Amino acid sequence: MKVIITGAAGFIGSNLASRLVASNFDVIGIDNLTYGNLRNIDHLKGNPKFNFVFGDITNPFILNTYHADVIVHLASQKIPRYSNALRTLDENNLMLRNIVRKCVSDQSRMLFASTSDVYGKNPNVPFNEESDLVMGPTKIKRWAYALSKIFAEQYIIGCNDEYGINYTIMRFFGSYGINQNLTWWGGPQSVFIGKALKREPMEIHGDGQQTRTFTYVDDTVEGIFRCITNESAINEIFNIGTEASAEISISDLAALIWNLIHPDEEPMLTFIPYESFGRYEDVMRRVPDIEKIKSKLGYQPVVSLNNGLKRTIEWQKQIPAE
Repeated sequence: MKVIITGAAGFIGSNLASRLVASNFDVIGIDNLTYGNLRNIDHLKGNPKFNFVFGDITNPFILNTYHADVIVHLASQKIPRYSNALRTLDENNLMLRNIVRKCVSDQSRMLFASTSDVYGKNPNVPFNEESDLVMGPTKIKRWAYALSKIFAEQYIIGCNDEYGINYTIMRFFGSYGINQNLTWWGGPQSVFIGKALKREPMEIHGDGQQTRTFTYVDDTVEGIFRCITNESAINEIFNIGTEASAEISISDLAALIWNLIHPDEEPMLTFIPYESFGRYEDVMRRVPDIEKIKSKLGYQPVVSLNNGLKRTIEWQKQIPAE
């Protein structure tokens, strides 16, 4: 099987590429290196099973000469706290349309990286794939990212109805681990690790009582791999995450990371009010129900937060700060 991965030099993309190549898949990895890094795929250089293409998926011609059975679309603009809402909406839409057009013309199956953020402000946790998607006020730009993903999900399903393309939509919950971006783009854990390694205060947004679940990247990749290889994943939506019982507050996550690096020390924390981001709104709980992917695809997360963080800390110690 031949697979195209967009965002292949990024965090999840590079780990997925490694897994697929090790499983004897032919992989074409495309990345413009805005958020990815060549060091993440350096070990694949020269491997006949892997072909790296430097290019931008917003360019409709980049895919013309490449063909695959499956396209895993991971490339994305993220929450506008890190960029602007227009760029998030514009680029995510352009990339989506180019990938869908390619899947229609080549009859490739599309695996789309959606996000747990689509569940928005729904207070009923854990979220299953049929849960309501509840957005906040239109003038709060942080919802632009989630809305771009919701639109994409609907667009892909519409193209299935209209053109018959097969798809799988994957909603990721809090992936972290080796090759993660070291800025806020990579999530709070990457920044907390960087701060703790330098013995600097960890910046916590709000009061730190918002909760998340965090999924080690090997478990995330296992979920994607099963979506690629299992026919039961065709035309389905799956949460890919860890168990709901792993829910943890952001302040407790910061303390855990500090104590893994500096045992028995009081963590250095500083609290940043949301007002500093302008008009911003956070989600207080984001917890998955993963029973669907467990029952249909046999998925089971195996890496605990403690063990995953230990691996990630050891890796991040070796990486220059970004």
